[in-house]
Amino acid sequence: MTAALAFATVLDAARWRARQAAHAARADALTAGHRARRAAGARHAIDDFLYDYYGTRPAVLRRWHPGAGVALAPDPAEPTPHAGWRWYATDADGTVGLDRAAFLADRGESVRYIHGLLSAIASRPAYTGCFGLHEWAMVYRQREHRHPLPLRLGQEGTDAVVQAHQIRCTHFDAYRFFTPEAAPRNAYRPTRDTQAELDQPGCLHASMDCHKWATKLGPAVPGELALDCFELARDIRLLDMRASPYDLSSYDEAPVAIETPEGKTEYAAQQREFAARAGVLRAGLIAVCETLLAPTG
Repeated sequence: MTAALAFATVLDAARWRARQAAHAARADALTAGHRARRAAGARHAIDDFLYDYYGTRPAVLRRWHPGAGVALAPDPAEPTPHAGWRWYATDADGTVGLDRAAFLADRGESVRYIHGLLSAIASRPAYTGCFGLHEWAMVYRQREHRHPLPLRLGQEGTDAVVQAHQIRCTHFDAYRFFTPEAAPRNAYRPTRDTQAELDQPGCLHASMDCHKWATKLGPAVPGELALDCFELARDIRLLDMRASPYDLSSYDEAPVAIETPEGKTEYAAQQREFAARAGVLRAGLIAVCETLLAPTG
């Protein structure tokens, strides 16, 4: 066996074929709505974010990988598809697995960055007092908005909510969309360079980004973990929009009215649940990185 596969766990053909089929069925169910809308030329202000912002492609999401350190025994009935995929290597006996050395040669810098960022986030306590005000800051004193949806409280009412709160957004990829008038109202000035210093596990966007990092780690991530990250991002996105200033009645979605004490309580409770889910998935992604970065003997 090659050095790249020397420490792999080997799945027999029946087992990995079953996991592959289950993964494809689950991915198809998760992306069915998006694929139907795309075929019809329709848009969805909530769900399409995952595909537009993260560049998610259903076909890629559907492709099952065993993950780093796991190899696939040959199937006597038909060839192993992974044998023809990038970064996979095939042993003399037909066993196929991720070639860690080849993957690190191409993606090593990204793997080390992701490992450092996720480890830093995991080391911190979750802060749940931001109440989703990042979305409000993105429309503050702005007549043109990112989504073709009305504002639930109107422009003046939305601006008043921003003015009545202290914004404490630590996530650069949210902060960079703040309006010029809202940015100075934030308690932090996050940048890409300070992301590892500021991102924290209670942040909805930092948790959604588990999907981004799973995608960037690609074939090194077990398919089940990749779909768990995508499903978490989908669920968080719904809360993100329900707590936003937008009126989602056209989607039959009730608001989480964060301008009220009851809405704040509801938001923080869901935020804690998502932080717990993300913590488990983040730990899985950290483990993937550590498997990739472990020395080969």
